[in-house]
Amino acid sequence: MKKKINVGLLGCGTVGGGVILVLKENKDIIEERVGCPIEIKYVLARHPEKVKALDPSLDTVDNIDAIVNDPDIDIVVELMGREHPALEYMEQALKAGKNVVTANKDVVAKYGKELFELAAEKHVDFLFEAAVAGGIPIIRPLKESLASNRISLIMGIVNGTTNYMLTKMSNDHMDFAEVLKEAQEKGYAESDPTADVGGFDAARKIAILASIGFNSRVVMDDVSVEGIQHISLRDIEYAKELDYVIKLLGIAKQYDNKKISVGVHPTMLPKNHPLASINDVFNAVYIEGKPIGEAMFFGRGAGRFPTASAACGDIIEISRNIRENCTGRVGCTCYETTHLAEAKEIESPYYVRVLVEDEPGVLATIAGAFGDYGVSLKTVVQKRSIGDMAEIVIITKGVSEYNMKLASDALKRASCVDRISNIIRVEDPSLLH
Repeated sequence: MKKKINVGLLGCGTVGGGVILVLKENKDIIEERVGCPIEIKYVLARHPEKVKALDPSLDTVDNIDAIVNDPDIDIVVELMGREHPALEYMEQALKAGKNVVTANKDVVAKYGKELFELAAEKHVDFLFEAAVAGGIPIIRPLKESLASNRISLIMGIVNGTTNYMLTKMSNDHMDFAEVLKEAQEKGYAESDPTADVGGFDAARKIAILASIGFNSRVVMDDVSVEGIQHISLRDIEYAKELDYVIKLLGIAKQYDNKKISVGVHPTMLPKNHPLASINDVFNAVYIEGKPIGEAMFFGRGAGRFPTASAACGDIIEISRNIRENCTGRVGCTCYETTHLAEAKEIESPYYVRVLVEDEPGVLATIAGAFGDYGVSLKTVVQKRSIGDMAEIVIITKGVSEYNMKLASDALKRASCVDRISNIIRVEDPSLLH
């Protein structure tokens, strides 16, 4: 049984520095829980002075070979970010028989299959708890704690930037442009915010969660992606009046026919839904399955120490496995081939905001356009006029994506309709039947 676990750390940025501090400051309790010390032997860093500022005792290297070719290194922890050269470094480490920990959602979402195959070939662990939802434990619970469950729904707020923005729009009555500027000033949003506000960051994360929850490989091309760029303060206010809140959600569903749908969309949630109260930069993942029923995991989805907490948890898990000679025990769980549901099979209620001529017979025209494609209306509201135009807000009952697209196209062609201002999905089970 090993008397010490040696780590090679790749990267000393925000999260890498957090791992150094956590392993240093909690050294005693970690050693007690593992049964031996865990020590960082080398740090691959472009700026060695940053490493020394955190822990003067650490040695730095400028070449990955010094780590992957060292027989004393047990675990390689990749916290560099971006796809390259992180992917190649992890491949080298796995081929050298090293266990690997990463927080890299881009690499896991795109190349997870290949990396798991390498890990299985070498009987080592490849863990990535920190890749989704920061410090919130969700990967291991899905793989292990909930392994007896048939998961039917994974729905999550997995991007803190957009959740902060939608919270500010709701609470402070700010429009999208204002709140984006503030988020950038506070460092929550990048100068190019496309990955966040466009939904792509959340899409990578829900692809990873869906792959684990449904035991089938889900890639980015399988995920329908819609961001929050078109959500206006007007939509936020209407949602409040109708007892909903708007969140950017990653949603993965498995239907009775075993097909799945995976997407990221701005979504209206009833105010009493557990996810509706998750505000600011916090993340949460809500799960439905049998036999567990409902479960929700909540916490900080990003930041130095929450993400470092998840990475260190993986380091400890692997260290225990090394000590007991059982690495590679839980590998890739994507052992099924599951097909994507078609648009005719994906059903949801919808919120529709439309600007129409303010004259008699318009509501009948709208109802007719929807009715022709089997769209039943639950709520119709007219709150304001704009010149000689009226703004109509509609909540539909459950309808297939396919029929909703046909109905909205028919509505656009109606002579009394100036424009459809927005269409937003609604996650409300009470409207499905």
